[in-house]
Amino acid sequence: MARQANNTLFLEEWLRSNSGSTSCSTSITTSHSSSLSARAIIQAWSELRDSLQHQSFLPNYLQALKILLHSQTSLHVADPQAKLLLSILSSQNLLLPVEAYPLLLRLLYIWVRKSFRPSSVVVDSAVEVLTKVLDSNFDATRSPELFAEGVLLLGAFAFVPSASESSKTICLELLCRLLDKEYKLISSIHELIPDVLAGIGYALCSSVNAYYIRILDALLGIWGKDDGPQGNVSHGLMILHLFDWIMFGFIKSHSNEKLQKFCEEILETPNPKYVPFALVMATAGALRALNRSISSGHDLQIISRLRISAENRIEFVAQDLIASTGDFSGIGNDGKTSFLLQCISLALARCGSVSSRAPLLISLASALLVEVFPLQRLYARILELAHGNYSKMNPSEVKEHLDSVPFKEAGAISGVFCNQYVSADEENKVMVENMIWHFCQDLYLRHRQVALVLRGKEDELLSDIEKIAESAFLMVVVFALAVTKHKLNPKFSPESQMETSVSILVSFSCVEYFRRMRLPEYVETIRSVVVSVQENENACNSFVESMPSYADLTNPQELLTKVEYRWFNDEVQTARILFYLRVIPTCIEQLHGPVFSKVVAPTMFLYPNILLKQLIRFTGKLIPYMVFVDFGSLLQV
Repeated sequence: MARQANNTLFLEEWLRSNSGSTSCSTSITTSHSSSLSARAIIQAWSELRDSLQHQSFLPNYLQALKILLHSQTSLHVADPQAKLLLSILSSQNLLLPVEAYPLLLRLLYIWVRKSFRPSSVVVDSAVEVLTKVLDSNFDATRSPELFAEGVLLLGAFAFVPSASESSKTICLELLCRLLDKEYKLISSIHELIPDVLAGIGYALCSSVNAYYIRILDALLGIWGKDDGPQGNVSHGLMILHLFDWIMFGFIKSHSNEKLQKFCEEILETPNPKYVPFALVMATAGALRALNRSISSGHDLQIISRLRISAENRIEFVAQDLIASTGDFSGIGNDGKTSFLLQCISLALARCGSVSSRAPLLISLASALLVEVFPLQRLYARILELAHGNYSKMNPSEVKEHLDSVPFKEAGAISGVFCNQYVSADEENKVMVENMIWHFCQDLYLRHRQVALVLRGKEDELLSDIEKIAESAFLMVVVFALAVTKHKLNPKFSPESQMETSVSILVSFSCVEYFRRMRLPEYVETIRSVVVSVQENENACNSFVESMPSYADLTNPQELLTKVEYRWFNDEVQTARILFYLRVIPTCIEQLHGPVFSKVVAPTMFLYPNILLKQLIRFTGKLIPYMVFVDFGSLLQV
């Protein structure tokens, strides 16, 4: 089922590749195993046979195991070689070093996964040997590597079709016992967690159903134990793709009994001990499998129930999170809330199509503004640094965020957010619109301060911060286009269209500094809202009046206590004014004379070169407005 459903041979490597982690590699093998010569492999097997013949295990025999494992990708382990490994493991006269056991188990794992149909006799014999190895050695060695390899191999044996039902039952019982009693070891084997999860995945897909719920309970509840593993985003993504693999196999093989149990026990009435992040990611994995499956007629009822229950479950977790945190503005030091919010956003980004639900929309908006683009948090820490409080900022924090999975998937999360927005009710649409417009204004005000503090002193840090802001700009543009397509149509009143157009223009002015390329979405949005503003006198004047005043441009009170301020060095502000001066000519005929005199004319004297470039073709329209300019007042300012 595994190979047919997902075209993957080693499940643990597939989980690693989908985890977004660059450091999650096993200590036993690597995901990019080197290919050794046939001579080296033959020699390694020969040395292992010598160890059995001489009833001794010298250091060179351990090296032979490592040589074989370094060629995992191309290595084939046949039944005779598997028997050799089992003889070594079961020998009463060989004193094996502790580190040899995980290596031997890994070679058996390669055998059982790569063999098209391993001998049932050898498999049953292997199960018997493995049980004795784990029972007799595990408590003595307390080896995390042995634990991980043991779980992986037990799951693989329980999954292989040629194993007898009794052998599968023995494997599942021992696997559950290990997870129940030795789960603490998982905390010390972060790099081997994919192996443990893969073993659990194989076990869940075994033809023996009696342990199905018990294994699910262990998988989804283990993260909540005080001395258990502490989950992170990488683990969450592994859980998501593990359940994608599991559920896709169930759907393909029409395992409706297991699908129904998953629906009932996990989605509809989950155990209170299940950790929310693990539950969300498992649910998202099920949705991902559903979205890429083609169901036959007799499966439609359970598939439909699964989809509805899965979406309900994610919505419930999101709603519960919103109820406990409010607007998410104060979660900076709440690691659990921050982590869960990241998981919800990544789950929705990777699971495929999800019906629109208000808690999902709000959670996605909050995740983008607080976690994917944590600029407010970063700006606050940098400004504290400016006052000498250097302990508040980890120098590598910004770079780590640039390498993080949530930031790398900002585009996918933004896309899901916009899809949720399109189908949301108007009340929630307005709520998230206001969240985005406020974010833009806050970004403008705070980045000005940070840029003035860092430029010339911490240019690399400033550059990294601006990479995050540039990505945020792209999110704002894509969202604004979705808003434009929805609201600039006859279904909405002229007043509503005017308010939306002005809000988008003001927001774009605030993030103009971060526009580094010509975007079709940007151009399309600007054209749409400018046409709306051109046709409405109130909209035109409202937009122009939103431009910072002469006093704010030259003497901003929020910056004076921070640094020595020179307006002509404020690149963020200059970019914003340039945006206004590009748009104003398109609607100048609607502009009131007093507004021109109060707002536009003073800016002409601060940015004459920019203004002339933008307005030169509108000279005939501009001249009548000059009568409103109080040149005496301007010269005194």
